[in-house]
Amino acid sequence: MTDPTSNVLFLCTGNSARSILAEAMLNRDGGDRFRAYSAGSFPKGDVHPMALKLIAQMGLPTEGYRSKSWDEFARPDAPKFDFVFTVCDNAAGETCPVWPGHPMTAHWGIEDPAAVEGRDQEQAFLTAMRYLYNRISLFRGLSLESLDQMALKRRLNEIGAVEGATALATPQPEDAA
Repeated sequence: MTDPTSNVLFLCTGNSARSILAEAMLNRDGGDRFRAYSAGSFPKGDVHPMALKLIAQMGLPTEGYRSKSWDEFARPDAPKFDFVFTVCDNAAGETCPVWPGHPMTAHWGIEDPAAVEGRDQEQAFLTAMRYLYNRISLFRGLSLESLDQMALKRRLNEIGAVEGATALATPQPEDAA
């Protein structure tokens, strides 16, 4: 029996770098189990060129990625999400839309590589990408069907606290599922 595809939304304030990279990686590696999307609370309007360069280096086409508002995913015709992950501390602290279906949420904060300028920027993007890849790999490895809601929430929070986590990405008490 095949498990249904889980829809995952990665949120960041600007939706120009981390959330876009996470969307690309999970769609590449998630197989039939996951379909990823990304959005921002205050989208910058453009995807950061370094994010597009790394997506291309992953062997993926760069067409179709755009910086978009989370409002697109709060509409009635939007995909229903099973998981919503914030990848920046600003987005984690904002009041998010009410997501239909009450998806499982977690904060997976990672420093913003787009905030780094000059010759260190590429390394900052590679570091952020590695941290995202590690979290996504751990997430993909979860046996979703065998975890109850509390255990799943605990595991998602633990994933958010692995190497590279920002100060806000520490395990939180279990939310009511």
